[in-house]
Amino acid sequence: MNRLDIINVIREKYQPLSKVMDERVCRLWAAGEAKALGWGGISLVSTATGLSRTTITTAINELEALVKGRGLPKQRMRRPGAGRKKITQKYPNIVQDLEELLEPYMRGDPTSPLRWTCKSVRKLTEELNRKSYQIGTTKVCELLHELNYSLQSNRKTKEGGSHPDRNAQFEYIYQLTKEFQSRGQPVISVDAKKKELIGNFRNEGREWRPKGEPDKVEVYDFPSKAQGKGIPYGVYDPTANQGWVSVGIDHDTAEFAGETIKRWWHKMGLAQYRGASELLITADGGGSNSSRSRLWKVVLQKLADETGLVISMCHFPPGTSKWNTIEHRMFSYITQNWRGRPLVSYEVMVNSIASTRTEAGLIVNAELDKNAYPTGIKVSDEELANVNLKKADFHGEWNYQISPTEK
Repeated sequence: MNRLDIINVIREKYQPLSKVMDERVCRLWAAGEAKALGWGGISLVSTATGLSRTTITTAINELEALVKGRGLPKQRMRRPGAGRKKITQKYPNIVQDLEELLEPYMRGDPTSPLRWTCKSVRKLTEELNRKSYQIGTTKVCELLHELNYSLQSNRKTKEGGSHPDRNAQFEYIYQLTKEFQSRGQPVISVDAKKKELIGNFRNEGREWRPKGEPDKVEVYDFPSKAQGKGIPYGVYDPTANQGWVSVGIDHDTAEFAGETIKRWWHKMGLAQYRGASELLITADGGGSNSSRSRLWKVVLQKLADETGLVISMCHFPPGTSKWNTIEHRMFSYITQNWRGRPLVSYEVMVNSIASTRTEAGLIVNAELDKNAYPTGIKVSDEELANVNLKKADFHGEWNYQISPTEK
């Protein structure tokens, strides 16, 4: 159980009890929870309950004295409702103002297109204080936890130097996403997951099985022993919290990516967005959907002609591909769903992807794509000139629009 889960469990226990416990019993209960948790327990209980660390530490000393038979010290009890007011009672608008500070920098949630903050607690505290609030970093942390934010561990997100317009591009994508969603137009995040060898090979993670009967797999993951390779390319719709994955068997190319988006549109998107005239696609800047790929732009033109949609394309800046929405809202759950299970066949891989579900309502459909996608296809200057492409004023190499060819 991670830190946020522990805090939520304590909070769920504390909230109903706090209505019937007096001040002393309340802090003694918190002290007992902190002692049971061991190292770090005081901080966890303090965050969950709103009681200060000093209060909990004092209560732990009282508990220890009680165990030694010395009894509890006499104290004056405050009347109900006395004491320092909660920060949200003192400042009714503070939560709204905090969310407004966070909003332009959010990433990854179906209701807020880009959902984890890249502003530090210190900076948030400084900006709130500039708005005439008197608040410290500890209270800001508590408010962030209440808003379901958490500190995320580093997970291979550093891929190179930071572009000077990185945050500006995040804001551009965020604003365009909100605009499309407000008009009922589809928005999708696309990317390719890493290739997987198909065969009786070890898969990271653990799965419940009879004790002493683990799945027996090959000692070495030699490609020569594999039946083939599965190449998952995904489409994630953050508005509907739905996704599509095509599992390719050949190569991860721009044509494969375009075919996947086309299948998503005909089998999921068209029913969800009847009457849509536009489509916003967000993707990283490399791979089969590279911002520099001529073939990718030709593929998008074919897609626009076939669907009749005006396609707006936004690429994430260099070094930020792991921040693409699909990584955290879909692919991470797919990996969890097949953990510890050898992908012995394409059927196992496709069904494991398609059975991925979350409490938040994520639905994923998957299909095997047996088509061949050769590499090394060259796009001439003439073919590129026939693409009905309009670059945005802001970083046209990342942001552009491709309209259907006029007939």
